[in-house]
Amino acid sequence: MALEGPQCAGVGLVPSGLAAISTTLIAVLKAGDHLLVCDNVYRPSRNFCNGVLTRYGVETTYFDPSIGTAIETLFKPNTRAVLLEAPGSQSFEMPDIPAIAVVAHGHGALVIDDNTWATPLYHRSLDFGVDISIQAATKYIGGHSDIMFGTISANAKAWPIIAETIRLLGVCAGPDDVFLALRGMRTLAVRLAQHYRSGLEMARWLATRSEVVRVLHPALETDPGHAIWKRDFSGASGLFSIVLKPKPQAAVDTLLDTLKLFGMGYSWGGFESLAIPFDCTDYRSATKWAPEGPAVRLHIGLENVDDLKADLERGFAAFNAA
Repeated sequence: MALEGPQCAGVGLVPSGLAAISTTLIAVLKAGDHLLVCDNVYRPSRNFCNGVLTRYGVETTYFDPSIGTAIETLFKPNTRAVLLEAPGSQSFEMPDIPAIAVVAHGHGALVIDDNTWATPLYHRSLDFGVDISIQAATKYIGGHSDIMFGTISANAKAWPIIAETIRLLGVCAGPDDVFLALRGMRTLAVRLAQHYRSGLEMARWLATRSEVVRVLHPALETDPGHAIWKRDFSGASGLFSIVLKPKPQAAVDTLLDTLKLFGMGYSWGGFESLAIPFDCTDYRSATKWAPEGPAVRLHIGLENVDDLKADLERGFAAFNAA
């Protein structure tokens, strides 16, 4: 609770980040309600909204992450909550949380934020108008890629319904995972500081590469979300994306196959560096995903950055030759 700041009235521990998202949405919504969701959210969050919530009579509307106060036009009399992710975990747009929160609270709706990317160490979202802050603690809180864990932190207004829903559903984190999460908490500050430094250095280096058309990282001065990041965040993590120059998929596959230090995996937040291709085209609905070339999400781990650059240089050489 101390990590989340003085606005935190309670923290629920659940088996995964997705469990944190689904438990929260079940807690705050009922049949006939309307939910607003940022178009760049974690895809399993979207799947839960389109699947389970639809079956139970909850309507979901997706919106452009850059909408700001214009979100006012999307509210209905039955809108109960707004789900945000800052930044989005693939395309890294940065929604204006305080602006959206003012509008949402004016309509009596709760604001939910997936704060996995920055953790409360670099962004205390409850201090910026968020009512419920979610983390996939599998990632940076654990830090060693060996647990499944999620947290739900809420302010005084939202905590009672979160606590009741956790009790009624019987969701709980396993004791071994809680023990390993406590281990991870002891080193969170030093690990995240290194992820921040190394990630930003790698992002700046990648921005100079001819193979890279664009780097999607809100801590970069050239990023569209940089002003919001600088205002609301005190740091960044090691996760960001790059858009490569146009090449066939086979060239991207060759790049990834050549890498030795970068593993491939959907999760992130551990000590190891990761790379994975992605494409948001099929599931974006409020915005159009149309990058200049293939996209790859990178997690910069705790390895030496010169070694990581050398690894990517080998990959780029194979990419260019493909």
